[in-house]
Amino acid sequence: MSVVTLSRLRERVDRGCGDGEGSCQVHQDPGLRIGRAKVFAVYGKGGIGKSTTASNLSVAFAKLGKRVLQIGCDPKHDSTFTLTKRLVPTVIDVLEQVDFHTEELRPEDFVYEGYAGVLCVEAGGPPAGTGCGGYVVGQTVKLLKEHHLLDETDVVLFDVLGDVVCGGFAAPLQHAERALVVAANDFDSIFAMNRIVAAILAKSKNYKVRVGGVIANRSAATDQIERFASRVGLDLLAHFPDLDVIRRSRLAKATLFEMEPSPELAAVQRGFLELAETLWAGTPGSAPVPLKDREIFDLLGFE
Repeated sequence: MSVVTLSRLRERVDRGCGDGEGSCQVHQDPGLRIGRAKVFAVYGKGGIGKSTTASNLSVAFAKLGKRVLQIGCDPKHDSTFTLTKRLVPTVIDVLEQVDFHTEELRPEDFVYEGYAGVLCVEAGGPPAGTGCGGYVVGQTVKLLKEHHLLDETDVVLFDVLGDVVCGGFAAPLQHAERALVVAANDFDSIFAMNRIVAAILAKSKNYKVRVGGVIANRSAATDQIERFASRVGLDLLAHFPDLDVIRRSRLAKATLFEMEPSPELAAVQRGFLELAETLWAGTPGSAPVPLKDREIFDLLGFE
């Protein structure tokens, strides 16, 4: 990436703090509102299955007749892999190719249609240590608005990198109506979820985002998640067990709605459709009270 490009990335770093307690990050242009669509941001511990969950949820919304846009917010740019069957170019990639002259871009340069008609965008990210992911999210939303790609969209789903929601990783919370946390029934996932919940609450002081609830993933049981959720005031929205068909779908470059039919697969598909229906109908939005680190150890702890 050129020196000019790096300087442009750095210029977007917030000139002041105050966006949530102790926050110093890229501040989005208040005019860049997504509009009429319902907007969700998916967070969770790294490797917990956020992208698989997000992609199948996008398809479920599409199966309900909604026009869906999924935005991957990870330099790895594989959020939409099972939808498009490939790693598509990122917004940062195409912007750099035209020296950040956005007027030279067409929608087909950065928006790709995936399975069930889900529109897919990979925001990408700057090289490590050279810029802020919040700038990338802002530029992505700006491009989508400039090309009127949000005018007829019903659902926008951000799939976000990161265990700890800080800096640019929190940028989608400035657009989202509800933030969803994907977690397994284990201590590390719940510890990360607690930090994420705290970040969402900080952003909710200045933005409309609220915690939508937790999606239990890759777990046979949910007892630890339910214990934590009950203590802090979180809703358990759905539970997807650790099934081999979910692992195989990723290897097959396919969503769960494209896999060979089976009774267990039908149950998972039904779970995603029910989750989409719940989210579309509107969750009340909880105001959980996150725990101190020591309190999590005391609650879940080690025998």
